[in-house]
Amino acid sequence: MIKILIVEDETPIANLIKLSLTKAGYVCSCVYDGMKAADIIEKESFDLILLDVMLPEIDGFELMEYIRPLGIPVIFITAKNSLDDKVKGLNMGAEDYIVKPFEIMELLARVDVVLRRYKKTEAVINIEEIKIDTQSMQVWKFDEEIILTPKEYELLLLFARNPGIALHRETIYERVWGGMFPYGSKTVDLHVQRMRKKVGWESKLHAVNKVGYRLEV
Repeated sequence: MIKILIVEDETPIANLIKLSLTKAGYVCSCVYDGMKAADIIEKESFDLILLDVMLPEIDGFELMEYIRPLGIPVIFITAKNSLDDKVKGLNMGAEDYIVKPFEIMELLARVDVVLRRYKKTEAVINIEEIKIDTQSMQVWKFDEEIILTPKEYELLLLFARNPGIALHRETIYERVWGGMFPYGSKTVDLHVQRMRKKVGWESKLHAVNKVGYRLEV
């Protein structure tokens, strides 16, 4: 169980981040000023902190000084977009620096990267009747192993970590194949259809018109 603390004083943004991360399988808590963040960090343990810079009471840069000795990875999420601020945040020990406004898929991808860097991602993901061992890269349905190609496995992992979210074909291609999505390419559709059939998700992994695919669980 991965626990993430969201420190953001804009309630709509905090709620959107919490909803998206919760759908992706993380356990999230929100606080709305720096002082309350320091209090909860002292009492509870977290695997990752998403930290705004412009906060009431104590700003994010000041709070980072308190967090850094604890060894908890931090991603700054802020409207402060100057190069000096970004360099300052990274030099203070943040793992990443995301400027508002941002795409939720970008945030989820960067959260995933940081958690993998700290080896905090779950070794085994259970979703519906599928079990994914992320260390051995093996997949089972009940007690039967499902043999997937490397790309099919990456697709399955992407959807399993983002249930309920409509993933654009461009995003899927970028995350699984890397690079820009070739206009008119059927690569994503072909691989999704083959993977969906192998794991028995024909009724769960839906095509979203003119967008891509969404896993309903």
